[in-house]
Amino acid sequence: MTQVLTRPLTGSGVLGNATVPACLITGSLAGTSDELLSVDLEIEAGKLARIAPAGTLAGAGNRFDLDGGMVLPTLVDLHTHLDKGQIWPRKPNPDGSFMGALEAVGDDREANWSADDVWARMEFSLKSAFAHGTSAIRTHLDSVPPQETISWPLFEEIRQEWKGRIDLQAVCLFGIDRLLTDETYLEPVADRVAAAGGVMGAVTYMVDDLDRHLESVFRAAMKRGLDLDFHVDETLDPSAVTLRHIAETSLRLGYKGKIVCGHCCSLSMHEDVDVDRTLDLLAEAEVAVVTLPMCNMYLQDRMAGRTPRRRGVTLLHEMRARGIRVAVASDNTRDPFYAYGDLDLIEVYTQATRILQLDHPIDDWIRSVTTTPAALMGVEHGSLSLGGAADLILLRARNWNELLSRPAGPRDVVRGGYSIDRTLPDYRELDHLMQKGQVQS
Repeated sequence: MTQVLTRPLTGSGVLGNATVPACLITGSLAGTSDELLSVDLEIEAGKLARIAPAGTLAGAGNRFDLDGGMVLPTLVDLHTHLDKGQIWPRKPNPDGSFMGALEAVGDDREANWSADDVWARMEFSLKSAFAHGTSAIRTHLDSVPPQETISWPLFEEIRQEWKGRIDLQAVCLFGIDRLLTDETYLEPVADRVAAAGGVMGAVTYMVDDLDRHLESVFRAAMKRGLDLDFHVDETLDPSAVTLRHIAETSLRLGYKGKIVCGHCCSLSMHEDVDVDRTLDLLAEAEVAVVTLPMCNMYLQDRMAGRTPRRRGVTLLHEMRARGIRVAVASDNTRDPFYAYGDLDLIEVYTQATRILQLDHPIDDWIRSVTTTPAALMGVEHGSLSLGGAADLILLRARNWNELLSRPAGPRDVVRGGYSIDRTLPDYRELDHLMQKGQVQS
């Protein structure tokens, strides 16, 4: 794996002639938009001690010349599915459709998701994310009985094991249509989420009595002081408007926690007047939105023998213009919902830029994988903060164009001032979990 540094960083030193985004610096050098600064970064005892104009910090013999290479803080992945990840070889999506994904995952969960299976796959994914430079992840956990009795205790153990490397949060995941027939489900699962310090969530559809069931989820969260994170309108059906109902429910109940809504694909199919109405409500209710462009483009508008014509991503530009907080995240990796991916947020940010046209200007969209998801998770990652841990990604690329043109280019990751081993786990590590003869291309 090509590296940036010629020798490892071991706790202290000066990263000279670095290029950093001003919008990610806290303090006197902070800036906005797409401004890039040429600086020296001094690291002492694993902390970011000083940021000064390039060429002004000597480094006392421990200086690394980055030759203009960019330095980013480690990144924050707001929406993933670690429990589903890596099952593609044994359970691929039969036709690439959303329903094909639902059925394939359901079958695999029932047949294979033991504690040992989920642990091994989550561990593999976390090793990948760590090597790429991610330091905080929120994962949704399928919480349909009896899986919640396996995945939640396991998550708490793996969160402790990974403490200091990746900060982990979990969200319960179930279809809100479950409450149509089993309203007793909600309280026990909310208790489990609260005990694990998690986030309350659900997949929302246009079901009968939607507002009543949304209110039940909100009240379960309010009773326990939990934030909310929903899967919302993951369809191109223009009649899907649960996003609007979520904002209205929040305002009606006076909910004070953080709300994140993921996907929100159907909004791209609405008439302008309806879009404006929904965005006004989101802004008023302070609902944040995370888009998952790689997964949504994989699933949405897929018809056999027909070229897809609609991107299936939500209206990030319009949201940000309203002051709505927006983020970009990985979503699924190597499972029936998305066949590819490696929890590499540099790749995700690059693809989002191309898919959503987050350029002309580049502006401060890098916040969508750094400071914005960090604030929504309530974690201290994603910024260059004096006195904070020197958790950094060092790139050979010198500007946005070079990075976005070659996202797989040379990269080092520094955690607590120390260079890490960026060796990625080998897929063969999971072979013992995959059924023989089921490997697909």
